[in-house]
Amino acid sequence: MNRPGNRTSEVLGALVLLLFFYSVRGDYCEVNLCHNGGTCVTGVGDDPFICICADGFGGDTCNLTETGPCSPNPCKNDGSCEVIAPTRRGDVFSEYLCRCQSGFEGVHCQINVNDCANQPCKNGGTCRDLDGDYTCHCPSPYVGKQCQLRCISLLGMEGGAIIESQISSSSVHYGVLGLQRWGPELARLNNQGIVNAWTSASHDRNPWIEINMQKKIRLTGIITQGASRMGAAEFIKAFKVASSLDGFSYITYKGDSLRRDQVFVGNSDNDGTKTNMFDPPIVAQYIRIVPVVCRRACTLRMELVGCELNVRSNTAGCSEPLGMKSRLISDEHLTASSTFRTWGIDTFTWHPQFARLDKAGKTNAWSPAQNNRSEWIQVDLGKTKRLTGIITQGAKDFGVVQFVSEFKVAYSDNGEVWSMVKDENSGEDKLFQGNTDNNTHKKNIFEAPFYARFVRVVPWEWHERITLRMELLGCDD
Repeated sequence: MNRPGNRTSEVLGALVLLLFFYSVRGDYCEVNLCHNGGTCVTGVGDDPFICICADGFGGDTCNLTETGPCSPNPCKNDGSCEVIAPTRRGDVFSEYLCRCQSGFEGVHCQINVNDCANQPCKNGGTCRDLDGDYTCHCPSPYVGKQCQLRCISLLGMEGGAIIESQISSSSVHYGVLGLQRWGPELARLNNQGIVNAWTSASHDRNPWIEINMQKKIRLTGIITQGASRMGAAEFIKAFKVASSLDGFSYITYKGDSLRRDQVFVGNSDNDGTKTNMFDPPIVAQYIRIVPVVCRRACTLRMELVGCELNVRSNTAGCSEPLGMKSRLISDEHLTASSTFRTWGIDTFTWHPQFARLDKAGKTNAWSPAQNNRSEWIQVDLGKTKRLTGIITQGAKDFGVVQFVSEFKVAYSDNGEVWSMVKDENSGEDKLFQGNTDNNTHKKNIFEAPFYARFVRVVPWEWHERITLRMELLGCDD
């Protein structure tokens, strides 16, 4: 390594002592020989030490300032730096000007505009300001970007739009010497007649009734009702709700709780109705009512409340960034199979929470400990959403261009049972084309959008090292 000729004798002396007394192990130098906040590292290559310089400095010992007003970029939050003619005015910056992304302002784009200032959320929605964006937390049954839509349609138990073949149960009660069948197809709100509801068998210790909506539906509530059998009132006093996207893997509804299943208060007589809202709503194809406490028997008539999702094959109206760049997806919701440390140094760890599109810095992406096809990065969206696409980006590791050139995508409703995105023509796992450099965005559209809470990206091919920044695209609807 070529050293500047004007290095002081003190620095040379320190270097000699360092080489004599300190064994080279790829660790921090005992004496920091680097200027301007640089980090000194030993045991890398043939040189006795190297300096990892802070932004804006270069040279062997970080003693040189990088040239040009836009190198490094002084503009924050992905603002672009534009070199302009020098000026003598005192109220503007000479030499450069920052062009800010939407949602940011200030000389260096350092100010995040409060997008909640104009109160965009309607119908009691709570606004949360993000980096260059906002999100509304909508009280049920309101949905949409600004909570502007009501999701309160009666889905067809009472009206008959849900047909008998869509309704099933764990068991059925047969009364009057087996002549009366209290089957699940009778569990319709306000159903009339002598036999007019579903009742589970008396020996069934874990009863349930289930409706297959035959497509993904947003469920915002349920109306329940008991019935009278042989002149006696029977009803469900308390119940839980479970849901599934595929009919195999079920999740019990927890509401805003992270651990405890939500128990809904049911009916108090045989004929009155009780309405319970799901806040947040449930997105599912299968909805299962699980009685917890019953009076005399688990007997039920009911109606489901909600609305259809946008199930068109195209992605029109559903290609919003889901929060990697804006940080709506928080750090604790990003996990990975492993993480890489440049030269084994903790300071230069490529954590999964760094895998945000356009993130800047010395370590500004996710990279795993090993380069193999068993590594992955996982995003927890917090609730089930419709996924329509993904944008990927590589990064540089101290000048080395690194990126993922091919990858697969897996998804899950519960983080345990996973499905791979398939190629619609071959039926095999879909291989998505990734990046060709460290900085350009590569956008892939999911030909068949899917619904999931958890998404995994599985690198399949890469350049130099697996290195990834990304954004997921989709919507709540």
